[in-house]
Amino acid sequence: MTQVKPAPGGRMLTVLRVHLPSEIPIVGCEITPYVLLRRPDGGIFTDDVSEASPVDGYFMRYKWYRIQSDRRAAVCSVHPTEEATLQCIGCLKSKIPVAKSYHCSAKCFCDAWQHHRVLHERAISALNENGTEEEELFGRFGSGSSSSGIISTALSGSTPNLSQNSGFNNGPTPVYPTGTEKSSGETWFEVGRSRTYTATADDIGHVLRFECVVVDLETRGTVGVPTSVMTSRVIPAPTPTPRRLIPVNTADAMGHFDLDSRTSSFGTFTVLSYNILADTYATSDTYSYCPTWALSWAYRRQNLLREIIGYHADIICLQEVQNNHFEEFFAPELDKHGYQALYKKRTTEVYAGTPQAIDGCATFFRRDRFSHVKKYEVEFNKAAQSLTDAIIPATQKKLALTRLVKDNIALIAVLEAKFGNHGTENPSKRQLLCVANTHINIHHDLKDVKLWQIHTLLKGLEKIAVSADIPMLVCGDFNSIPGSTSHGLLAMGKVDQLHPDLAVDPLGILRPLSKLTHQLPLVSAYSSFARMASVGYDLDHQRRRMDPTTNEPLFTNCTRDFTGTIDYIFYTADSLTVESLLELLDEDSLRKDTALPSPEWSSDHIALLAEFRCTPRVRR
Repeated sequence: MTQVKPAPGGRMLTVLRVHLPSEIPIVGCEITPYVLLRRPDGGIFTDDVSEASPVDGYFMRYKWYRIQSDRRAAVCSVHPTEEATLQCIGCLKSKIPVAKSYHCSAKCFCDAWQHHRVLHERAISALNENGTEEEELFGRFGSGSSSSGIISTALSGSTPNLSQNSGFNNGPTPVYPTGTEKSSGETWFEVGRSRTYTATADDIGHVLRFECVVVDLETRGTVGVPTSVMTSRVIPAPTPTPRRLIPVNTADAMGHFDLDSRTSSFGTFTVLSYNILADTYATSDTYSYCPTWALSWAYRRQNLLREIIGYHADIICLQEVQNNHFEEFFAPELDKHGYQALYKKRTTEVYAGTPQAIDGCATFFRRDRFSHVKKYEVEFNKAAQSLTDAIIPATQKKLALTRLVKDNIALIAVLEAKFGNHGTENPSKRQLLCVANTHINIHHDLKDVKLWQIHTLLKGLEKIAVSADIPMLVCGDFNSIPGSTSHGLLAMGKVDQLHPDLAVDPLGILRPLSKLTHQLPLVSAYSSFARMASVGYDLDHQRRRMDPTTNEPLFTNCTRDFTGTIDYIFYTADSLTVESLLELLDEDSLRKDTALPSPEWSSDHIALLAEFRCTPRVRR
């Protein structure tokens, strides 16, 4: 029997409340219970109290258990919180991972068929060409290779990659008991001894139990009874159908690249642009159609990281990256994969909230492909202040600043390529590259502010172009649709002076209209799908996902309230050529009656990725 030593006056460290941020645990996602404690002096806090840092002679002991029932159950591949009632035999014949064959109802299977059929076609094609290619097809969070077709045992083979190579830290590894049989037909296995726990593939289909108890540091005796909370069944992490790189040059337009197996060839490099949806904006009120567990940051960050790493991009431009998430997650995680990081958070003049929740733009580049030369930061608020001081009458300055000061920024990085200049006019010359990463103001009624911000950025890039013979990329979320004046300025170098957008200019910041030009030969990378004369299944399929009037994708942002294109990768066409593009999504890929974010895709935007080759600059 353990001894309990009461604190002086009967007061001691006490557990007041324990609850989980989400009842549904997902494989690969860390669970951190909320534990509310009272100090012996009466103070309330939620910090961890470890044995190494006790409070008044007490510390917390944690345990996680997996509760395994004698009855095993498969989960639906479309609705992972539902139990499966039927299985697609075609998946087994095509050797598709067994977990993707389960559905909760006939309606579920019928609704998902158009998307599900693509899995069959790709799996059969891969088998014909390469034998079994499951891991390449379905990625690190995909399901395992068991194809027994027996529902009662199929889960035991799920997601072997995670259970073998996850690197999860679930606390010290005890000598676990073989399990304690319960009269209800359940067996409890101890699986962790830290406050946080990351569900593994072995947990799929099982309930987890978290227990915490106060321990006396001196006697090692527990104080009171353990406080516990139970989860619902652990579900596998949903995985979207992988997106392929589609060549757009005429010599190789019939094929496609496998992102998992390819690396950039000599003289080429890839660039990813992606608005990842900051956690502070990912609320259930805004995205009521997305399950709450799929909106949780613990889930979304792992799903986003899996997706981003899977693209193997040489340069990554992310928008809506919260300051704390950059420092605590993305920078260290991408560092493990060989990326150096640059970051610029939005300015805070009109922001009211938690400073750590301020988002910004993050640019990453592979150290083995590029080195950092210079960094420029564009704060549109500072430019707004200068513009107001220069042209706005004193009586209107306050009104002008209210309209212009919107906290948006741009991050510009000058990089030097390490892969040389083979085939160029001067092989000994340094190959520099300028990469701009920006997030332009979102408000639909501030078209003048959007256009002014983009014009300000382009004029800054022009100055860099004058100082160095340097190819340029302009990436980001421009919050401007094709056909707008902002898109026209980027793509055409000027604006249509009769465009109705220009009627919105209460401050006169766009006058004279003749100044709204730039000399950078920018072209939208994804317009290559529409401009190429080549034919082939892949290109034709992509062209159906393009707007023929604007030569831009039908959408890069897809919510219940808005579907359209606002994200772009622009490049200087006199010094870069597009070799291939990441295939676009269509509504079939997003599944019926679904918008973004979803369990499969963790942002309301889709990622854009282009492969470029540096070419000798065209002389005029």
